[in-house]
Amino acid sequence: MWGTTDMTWTERVVVRDGVRLACRDWGGEGPPVVLLHGLAGHAGEWDGLAASLRHRHRVVAVDQRGHGASERLPGDVSRAAYVADVGAVTGRLGLDRPVLIGQSLGAHTALLAAATGLCRAAVLVEAGPGRADPALPKEIGGWLDTWPAPFPSRRAAVDFFGGGAAGEGWADGLEERDGGLWPRFDRDVMVASLEENTGRDVWDEWTAITCPTLLVLGQNGIIGTEEVDAMFRARPDLLAVSVPGTGHDVHLERGDALRQVIEAFLFTAVAPRARIDAG
Repeated sequence: MWGTTDMTWTERVVVRDGVRLACRDWGGEGPPVVLLHGLAGHAGEWDGLAASLRHRHRVVAVDQRGHGASERLPGDVSRAAYVADVGAVTGRLGLDRPVLIGQSLGAHTALLAAATGLCRAAVLVEAGPGRADPALPKEIGGWLDTWPAPFPSRRAAVDFFGGGAAGEGWADGLEERDGGLWPRFDRDVMVASLEENTGRDVWDEWTAITCPTLLVLGQNGIIGTEEVDAMFRARPDLLAVSVPGTGHDVHLERGDALRQVIEAFLFTAVAPRARIDAG
């Protein structure tokens, strides 16, 4: 649990090249933070963290293209499109040099955006620059095909997703219509969004990042030791934390622990820079 009930936000919509991008604007003052969810996820996964961070930061969580309340069938699901969306959101909403915090596919977007110099710091939860397994799109497609949509009830959905906080978080991403609960994305769009990751790695982009960077790993996550070691060799300034008792969905499984890690990083890596920027 995140340990907060202060959940007030305003929807903002940014349109880039005809693609609607829905954002949860939590307000707040201080260095801006942009939150990016993972594949088949939604901006609401970050509600607890956003509510906490807005006491010291301006916070916006984005439904990335193809997800949540954003355009469900975008014609372009390239990595460049995802990154350009972040630039559009930050530009239109006045989020100058934000901190980018992402999980999984969202962290990959944050990594690529950080390589362009867009942000002042980056937090990557369960993602790295290595090339994905070529079998991944088929595996993810197969998993999505097992979803018994529509789910007859929220309880059925929570149970299907493994129960607990992670199950609740996945169930929150469903929408109610036609007498049941449905995914808020198109299955084929999700699979296509992974294709480019299997075709190339982004080590050049990783070494181009100059801002403070925190890597957060689940104890039983998907980023292997060899990849983490290579990340450190390429960037010895990298900070990394492993969260015990978690898998890939660190932000859902142990939200409070992740919040503490991120807040400590922001206080040491971002707050001093914010004071310097302010003169």
